[in-house]
Amino acid sequence: HYGRGSVERMIAILTEHTAGKWPFWISPRQVIIVPVSEKFSEYSVKVQQQIHNAGFFVDADLSNRKLPKKVREAELAQYNYILVVGEKEAEHERATFGRATTRSSARSPLHAPL
Repeated sequence: HYGRGSVERMIAILTEHTAGKWPFWISPRQVIIVPVSEKFSEYSVKVQQQIHNAGFFVDADLSNRKLPKKVREAELAQYNYILVVGEKEAEHERATFGRATTRSSARSPLHAPL
């Protein structure tokens, strides 16, 4: 019972310190793939599978909501990285990614590390 209490305290301190925004290495919501439209859902699933195969927690928002709504929902869910995919990304097998906290973005080939 002593060990479990220590772990619970550590989790409580970490949660309080990070305001619920978990560091990437421990986050259950590391990456989300957001297609710009339903047309790119298939490519989104491909990207999701590649990232999952690399050992990361990854989701894809395949809903029919508009892009700004998908990105906002991902930010509220506190994903560490939001990858947006569309025509250019699918054509060049890339993803545009950004840190949810900084709103900065960059394009990267899929084989490049996050």
